[in-house]
Amino acid sequence: MDKTLAILKPDCVERKLTGKALDFILSRGFNILALKMVHLNPAEARRFYAVHRGKSFFDELINFMTSGPCIPLVLEKENAVPAFREIIGATDPAKAAEDTLRKLYAESVQRNTVHGSDSEENAQKEIAFFFSLMEIT
Repeated sequence: MDKTLAILKPDCVERKLTGKALDFILSRGFNILALKMVHLNPAEARRFYAVHRGKSFFDELINFMTSGPCIPLVLEKENAVPAFREIIGATDPAKAAEDTLRKLYAESVQRNTVHGSDSEENAQKEIAFFFSLMEIT
């Protein structure tokens, strides 16, 4: 079984959509191996999203991801990374496929409800950013 990282972003938590998002993820065959609520500080957010440093949206992303608590999760399923990317939909909810998390719950490109690792390599790094081996069952 493969693993990926998901984050229910501050807009998801603020709008009280976490239960619906978790139900959606579980109904698509993912197992949750670890879950916790965190409130990123700016240094942590900059480190996590370092790949986007220098892009026009970087500062807005950091401000958004530090605006409230978020919920990182370690998910397990065969081909977890592409399978999760498929069920979350396009970054822009207006362009997301029907019956995806972002089509259902996202408000905008920035307030798009959920993060998902974009590669196996990044999934491993992102999981290690939030979770120790002891926290993953």
